[in-house]
Amino acid sequence: MSNPGPGPADAAWVVIETPLVPGDLAAFCGDLERLYRINPYLEFGLWHEAAPGAFTVAFRNLSNKREFELQFALERISASDFTVRYDSGIKRGTRFEIESAATGSRLRITDEYHGTATDTGEVDKSLHAWGVALREYLLRERRYGWCAPWRWYMRRVWVPMKPSARRITFIILMVTLAEIALIALVLAIYWIEYRLYVPTTGL
Repeated sequence: MSNPGPGPADAAWVVIETPLVPGDLAAFCGDLERLYRINPYLEFGLWHEAAPGAFTVAFRNLSNKREFELQFALERISASDFTVRYDSGIKRGTRFEIESAATGSRLRITDEYHGTATDTGEVDKSLHAWGVALREYLLRERRYGWCAPWRWYMRRVWVPMKPSARRITFIILMVTLAEIALIALVLAIYWIEYRLYVPTTGL
């Protein structure tokens, strides 16, 4: 995965390798809301599909501390090459390109900026983290996607969560697992000591 950052063409991009075949990755990216919500730096207050390929979106970008209310317009060249255009701000759009790779497929996400943009404080710094989060999500999907409860939890509970809620949930889960492991250890020690020190009787 790479993120060369803004280049001479006023763009920033990230490339991730995924285990999915191109067709499956294209189908995954077809769910635009899920695709954007996986970004760990975006807190969405609104995602409304006003018409096919047209969305009204409100969110806070934690990477630059900016609030946005935008109209998203989907421009699709093909299922493997499409761009989301924004009606305001210094970012013109985000392009998604899918191609075959040795391990499955490759996804390139490119943020395109206006060449005359001067407000560098509005530049989205979450692109690399988004690529990392997408790759981790797809790897977990490949590993656990066969489990219906897991799929339901990820798509109905985890994806709609705010990033902060996901982190809190993860911490609670880790603490709970640690407590269960500690209780199991105590019970195991008690059982071993009981077997060692309780005398056996026979007829």
